[in-house]
Amino acid sequence: MATKNKQLWEGLTADAQKALVTRDYAAPDVGDAGIPGVEIFPRKIHHQRHRGVFGEFARRDEGVLQRIGFWPAQWANARMFAQTAKGFHVHPPSIPKGTKAEDWMRRLFVKEPQNFALRRYAEEQWDVMFFVQGVAEIILRDVRAGLPGRTMRFFVDGDNHPGANNVGLVIPPGVAHAIRVEGSEDVIMVYGTSTSFHPEFEGRIASEVETAELPESWAKFLK
Repeated sequence: MATKNKQLWEGLTADAQKALVTRDYAAPDVGDAGIPGVEIFPRKIHHQRHRGVFGEFARRDEGVLQRIGFWPAQWANARMFAQTAKGFHVHPPSIPKGTKAEDWMRRLFVKEPQNFALRRYAEEQWDVMFFVQGVAEIILRDVRAGLPGRTMRFFVDGDNHPGANNVGLVIPPGVAHAIRVEGSEDVIMVYGTSTSFHPEFEGRIASEVETAELPESWAKFLK
């Protein structure tokens, strides 16, 4: 910690000063970390004076879902209470028999990324998500065999927060995703899946945030 910062925090104990770090308020930079198969597309939100809003999700015969040949087999909704999070979870990719996972993933997303007919929507769960209320932080991590481990981190605004962050999101199987509620407002989301709900498709990774009472660093500090 720089000298002037030491002076700034001289009213704290020595242990507290050693543990202290300053927060970086810069927005996360996705940069070139785009994950193959992930789609982020703008939504049309129509504001109706004195009544509310009307937000479009997707049209079957035009737009991103039409282009990639994905129309959900099931629709659902979820509410996330303020100050809560969904830990990382991931859906298993479907690999054709006799094919190595690494080779299949590279064929799908590197060699033939525009050949959407190869995608096995009926055998694996793809998600398309829309947020109608609140603000959600989305964190994605590519954990598919044969592909680089890329990360994406960004915010999506619900319909009641008009702006450029009113978007839809397509998440392929094999891309772990976590969601955190930003602010003091509940998040309401609507999402479609390429298959009907199968509990065995819900793999959990680093999901202790959903049950942990306090982060380890908090508990250590309080001691």
